[in-house]
Amino acid sequence: MENKITSFNELRVSDGLCTVLAQMGIKEPTPVQAEAIPALRNGRDTIVQAQTGTGKTLAFLLPLYDKIKVQADNIQTLILTPTRELTLQIAKVAAQLGKAEGVRSLAIYGGQDIERQKQKLGREPHVIIGTPGRILDHMRRRTINFATTNRIVLDEADEMLRRGFLEDVEQILSTMARDRQIMLFSATMPDKIKALAHRYMTDFQHVIIKTENITLDNIQQRIVDTVEDSKLDKLCELINEQNPYLAMVFCSTRSRVSQVAMALARRGYLADELHGELSQLQRTNVLRKFREAKLQILVTTDIAARGLDIEGVTHVFNYDMPRDTESYIHRIGRTGRAGQQGVAITFVNARQYSQLRRIEAGIKNHIQKDVSGRSLAARLKREKRERELAAKRAAAEKEQAKKAKSRYANRKGAEHKGRNSRSRRLRDRAKNGVRGRR
Repeated sequence: MENKITSFNELRVSDGLCTVLAQMGIKEPTPVQAEAIPALRNGRDTIVQAQTGTGKTLAFLLPLYDKIKVQADNIQTLILTPTRELTLQIAKVAAQLGKAEGVRSLAIYGGQDIERQKQKLGREPHVIIGTPGRILDHMRRRTINFATTNRIVLDEADEMLRRGFLEDVEQILSTMARDRQIMLFSATMPDKIKALAHRYMTDFQHVIIKTENITLDNIQQRIVDTVEDSKLDKLCELINEQNPYLAMVFCSTRSRVSQVAMALARRGYLADELHGELSQLQRTNVLRKFREAKLQILVTTDIAARGLDIEGVTHVFNYDMPRDTESYIHRIGRTGRAGQQGVAITFVNARQYSQLRRIEAGIKNHIQKDVSGRSLAARLKREKRERELAAKRAAAEKEQAKKAKSRYANRKGAEHKGRNSRSRRLRDRAKNGVRGRR
């Protein structure tokens, strides 16, 4: 049996980076870090398949930062992400690590002033972290050149595929150095991602982290029966009952997010909304207030299901059902992080139980059904009514059994009291016979 890796020194991470990790409160590598860091260090193209919330950011940043040549003034590494939020999350960690090694990094994403980004690019960062659309925008303006960039990370590749960024990614890959190393991180491996890997990666290694419950172990999962008319009241009832420190409420559409956030605010809750129609400044301000606990409830779309690592999120409410198992795992993975306990409550109506069963099959776990006081009282009342009906049926059957049966009852199976066609014929024959003899 292999010995478990218990420190980053065993993974040959530099002393400077180990010091920064200790200051961040990170002492022991996660399974994905323990397996991916040695694999990425050897320079081969690599696919790392692991769930969200497993520590993938450090799994690629640590080996990359050990290889950066700080004396050089070119872009040596590009990290592509599907969302601005994930870009900012990675950029924050990259900046902390960069202080120890002298590595300069820059986040490039839409919603920012492009002229300011051009000025920052003039400072010659070693690492670029960005979204495909804005990266391509700079390439067309010739403010970014990846001809000498020989390492690229595709983070949350399956989500980039879902958002339609695959062609942009291929266009960026085609401009990079021929001796590039491609590192692809994904929770799932759709066929188009496999095709991308075979088209652009050479002799790649595939690291699969079997972590069926790593995102779920610290999360108490519950489902609550609801109907649309009373769903908001039920949400408020649960918030009052649970009293979360920070809570995230996931809805399926932007309009739904706005509707729920406004309704909660009108009822006096510290709530705000987060979705793709907000400007980058608005999104940043909302997230800052949520991180500082100036907001208690963040109502959001799936835009916040990936890449947000906010300390103190104790509860996740799936106000609308997630579309599949992967979305469910990403949503509830916002709580129960860093060894803390969390609660995930999913609202389900009568027509969504088949969808729920598919999610349960995907996570290989049965989700506990929440029994409220009202539903418990209704169930007890129903059971009492069923018992009364059963008692009445038993009494009726007992009374019926007491009634006399004819000698044909066993053969005919009915309580006809001898009045059947056979007995009538016999009586008629007997009468006719008597009359004939007379």
